[in-house]
Amino acid sequence: MEVILREDIDKLGNRGQVVKVASGYARNFLLPRKLAVSATDANRKIVEQERQAHLRKEVKLKGEAEDLAKLVGGVTVRIAQKAGENDQLFGSVTAKDVADALAAKNYTIDRRKIHLDEPIKQLGEYKVPVRLHKDVTAEVTVIVVKEE
Repeated sequence: MEVILREDIDKLGNRGQVVKVASGYARNFLLPRKLAVSATDANRKIVEQERQAHLRKEVKLKGEAEDLAKLVGGVTVRIAQKAGENDQLFGSVTAKDVADALAAKNYTIDRRKIHLDEPIKQLGEYKVPVRLHKDVTAEVTVIVVKEE
């Protein structure tokens, strides 16, 4: 069965693409969740209009993310944590801690956009990537210092 995707779906295709799928998959999963529509001429025109609107919206969001990346790119935040010997932290610095430190500097960034491979457990200076858009990433400098 041929369907037109209305959303990007991993391992299947992108928005607006016509793909061939098993009829059960389309009937039981894609169509009820409005992730796809059947590939008719009328639906092709409607999906093409939706795709154009989505592209315009995407360009606007990307532009806003690039502007924010310029502002956030040079930001340095200090986080004070309790530490023991050998500069080992008693806890750890997570994406939430970085988001809170950025919020204190009036940058509202969702913690899910801050990508730490693993929590920071040592004192020091770290470059933390912040993914503002799928194509735009900024780096924030995080300095972890010993709490007095």
